[in-house]
Amino acid sequence: MTTVGILGGGQLARMLALSGAPLGLRFLVMDTAADACAGQFAPMVVGDYRDEAALGEFASRIDVATFDFENVPAESARWLTARVPVFPSPRALATAQDRLAEKTLFRELDIPVPEFAAVTSRADLDAAIGAIGTPCILKTRRLGYDGKGQFRIKVPADAAAAWDALGAQAQTVGLILEAFVPFQRELSVVSVRGRDGEFRAWPLTENWHVDGVLSASLAPASVDAALAATAIDHARKLADALDYVGVFALELFCRDGVLLANELAPRVHNSGHWTIEGSETSQFQNHLRAVLGLPLGEPRMLGHACMLNWIGAMPDATAVLREPAGHWHDYGKAPRAGRKVGHATLRCDDPLSLADALARVGSALGREAQVAPVIERLRARNA
Repeated sequence: MTTVGILGGGQLARMLALSGAPLGLRFLVMDTAADACAGQFAPMVVGDYRDEAALGEFASRIDVATFDFENVPAESARWLTARVPVFPSPRALATAQDRLAEKTLFRELDIPVPEFAAVTSRADLDAAIGAIGTPCILKTRRLGYDGKGQFRIKVPADAAAAWDALGAQAQTVGLILEAFVPFQRELSVVSVRGRDGEFRAWPLTENWHVDGVLSASLAPASVDAALAATAIDHARKLADALDYVGVFALELFCRDGVLLANELAPRVHNSGHWTIEGSETSQFQNHLRAVLGLPLGEPRMLGHACMLNWIGAMPDATAVLREPAGHWHDYGKAPRAGRKVGHATLRCDDPLSLADALARVGSALGREAQVAPVIERLRARNA
């Protein structure tokens, strides 16, 4: 029986383990926290990702390794490759971990991207603001996620506050200044590439964020076929350039019909959770198929789907479970402000039925504001 090792023991590892059970797979999770939620479904090795003794134990018990988050040290991934197959590759992981390397790759592949500049000093910051203009966003090159490690600069005078907030990290994780994009939509394309180079993509997804954290995802996104094809072509170019194996998400801004690349997430992705119930093959099972060299599953959608993220604490499940197409996912995490603790997915055969279901769930849970923009988008499809 094949054992898949997962570096990182969060909800993504948990869902990978659940999706791999029908394939007869076993799993071993490595995490720094003994109470990581994936440990509820798979045995664990607890240790620092740079601890070679812990990594050695992990490697000795698995047949292939993968990740559930992108901040696993790339050097640890490289150390593992001498002992077991590792997918995606350490190169892909390292590229996605560094916003400057990531944006540079986008530009090299002719994937449109907002203007950006590396920042290593306060003088660099002032020069970059002068070149890029305001508004703009100062970000850490590494380790930032869900809106963390960022400072929005509205006018040049904000540079001092931005440097006070993030300048100390200029010589450790590095900084990058990016032009602010007054986007009309946030989109993502979740794709998978196999060991043999086969590439498949799920329908384009539209996303809404609150305070930098994903709030809701709707699939398929209401975009024309040409725009969707362009997004998928961008993802294919990235996958081929990195010789990528597994699932990844390319996050995109859309303004006036033009797509700008935001980030590459080298793993299964929050905006693809709807694929569990809303597609022929979920992102989780296709990731496992890819890293094991198995044939990829069909990503075809089953109707229309919306995923709602639960942040901080789980709401009552009744309203979702009352819906014929309601699906509930509790990650088994303790409540904590800003923490992703679960999600729900509603899937219906047509947009208006999904809009009605979302309205009922939003009203019952006091989440009207969360579902309102999704409902508006769905009802506009039939206008």
